Amino acid sequence: MMLGLLGSAILGGGVAVGGYKLLEPAPVAPQAVSADPQVRYTSEMRSSAYAVPEGLNFVAAAAAVTPAVVHVMTEYAAPAVDRRQQQMDPFLRQFFGDQLEQFQGQMPPGHPQVPRGGGQGSGSGVIIAANGYIVTNNHVIDKASKIEVVLDDKRKFEAELVGADPNTDLAVLKVKADNLPFVKYGNSDDVRVGQWVLAVGNPFNLNSTVTAGIISAKGRNIDILRRKDNMGIESFIQTDAVVNPGNSGGALVNLNGDLIGINSAIASHTGSFEGYAFAIPSSLASKVVDDLLKYKVVQRALLGVQIQEVDARLASEKKLATLNGVYVQGFSESSAAAAAGLKAGDIITKINGASVNTSSQLQEQVARFRPGDKIKVNFLRGTAANEVTAVLRNATGTTSVVREEPASATVKYEGATLSPVPAREQNKLGLEGGAQISGIKGSNFRETGIADGFIITRIDKNQVNNPADVKKYLDEAREKSGALVEGVYPDGRKAYYPIGQE
Repeated sequence: MMLGLLGSAILGGGVAVGGYKLLEPAPVAPQAVSADPQVRYTSEMRSSAYAVPEGLNFVAAAAAVTPAVVHVMTEYAAPAVDRRQQQMDPFLRQFFGDQLEQFQGQMPPGHPQVPRGGGQGSGSGVIIAANGYIVTNNHVIDKASKIEVVLDDKRKFEAELVGADPNTDLAVLKVKADNLPFVKYGNSDDVRVGQWVLAVGNPFNLNSTVTAGIISAKGRNIDILRRKDNMGIESFIQTDAVVNPGNSGGALVNLNGDLIGINSAIASHTGSFEGYAFAIPSSLASKVVDDLLKYKVVQRALLGVQIQEVDARLASEKKLATLNGVYVQGFSESSAAAAAGLKAGDIITKINGASVNTSSQLQEQVARFRPGDKIKVNFLRGTAANEVTAVLRNATGTTSVVREEPASATVKYEGATLSPVPAREQNKLGLEGGAQISGIKGSNFRETGIADGFIITRIDKNQVNNPADVKKYLDEAREKSGALVEGVYPDGRKAYYPIGQE
């Protein structure tokens, strides 16, 4: 089954909504008809005394949520052609041979491609605060050069990207407006399989569309946020409420109108709805959004365990006492779990009282916390039940808060200044890291052809994550025959520069 991201790829074209013209029948002579049953096309047919059973009336929830779900429209700039790159490529191909192909057209795995030649995209978003904060999917706005939102009342605003997190496929936007309708967070932990829900969004550019369905499953991992750092978090709510391209970033709500999920993906062979849709749980989304608002980056807490889901085969092989929980295979360096006393072979059964039977459930529970937070971990060692308190850590093995790299992280090198690339610029250009160079005229780079503002993304085969990497890799290149520097300008132009060649 092909799993597809929604919403960000409604490009260049429209959706035709067809109808049938009702043909009026030719007049006929009156005929006698029976009095019962009788069909009457009158105003009295427009109302009914039938009482909808409690819990099956969707009108109140739809009315409450629809005004707070927006249409997100994006534009993608066509990359400019760099004449210097065109002139240089034949030389580079001759000098570096097939190695040059490794530097061209690379894009982080899992990221949607920007339409060739530029274009437009479409998706949905949910207003979560009256002063203009909106949550949507990262894939809806990823690499967009311009973001606009259209409210249900047809007002249009240009939106600022506050922050984005590819690991959860969430992003936060801000528009300059007040007193906006908004949706309140619900508790996705309380959602039960079989419960009625509504999906609200803008499929196929059809604004303010509401569909109904039930919760089909919880804690789904559909392997759609696969990333090279293995940091993607998937524990989706699965629903059969109809969701189509354009619904991405829209609201999944209960019948009280509470936000329980952000619609993100469908399972489909065709690219359109075939019965299953997936939403990011609100309990995870609210934490990610809070981090982006406070810190600009997500505070990812880690338990530091390598786990395997328990099934009948593993239970038989390891002679386990249960089929529940997740099996601890090992630990990462500076593991919070190991420090708390867990050992390989233990079976984690609960995190803070919530049962965990899959890796996605464990990831979701831990991801709700920040480094330095304490959590209760229940586990089995053999048949003995145990509980410990673990202090969660970040990816560097500490409990410190991670923030965007400050300006002080700049590096002076060969007379030029190398600065970190702001997160918003990275998102716009589809980058992960990089180093932006300035002060070219007074530096040893002045003869290379590089211009101020160029963002270095790769040196030879080495990816540049920060300014210090540039110094490291170019210093190493001094001992060789030079280096090929790859990067991009803020307007999207890619370029390649050989440095240190005689």
